[in-house]
Amino acid sequence: MAQRSLLTRALWFVVVGWWATPAVVNAAWFLCATVVGAPIGIKLINLIPTVLTLKEPRSLDAHEDSTGQRSLALRALYFVLVGWWLGWIWANVASFLAITIVGLPLAVPMFDRLPYVTSLYRFDG
Repeated sequence: MAQRSLLTRALWFVVVGWWATPAVVNAAWFLCATVVGAPIGIKLINLIPTVLTLKEPRSLDAHEDSTGQRSLALRALYFVLVGWWLGWIWANVASFLAITIVGLPLAVPMFDRLPYVTSLYRFDG
């Protein structure tokens, strides 16, 4: 699917993205703290760039090939020991940068790297 126009994405950011992103970030981390809510929390983490600027979501189906991924056990251990708190800090710093407008060019790539910071999950695209 093609990206929306820059004007549409900018209007979305000004009207919705700047305030909704911190809410989604913190809701995702709250859900990840529960066993039942974790799958929804992970999906929300992957949608944060979309919430911020209507950037097209990454397709997880296209990246099902696990080539180059660390083992699930290692990623789970990393998430439990480091990823949950580092990812939360990373996402909230990115949210703050996005709100400042001047920091937006740094916030967008930070959100793109959020799945890796949180769980060492690599996206190819």
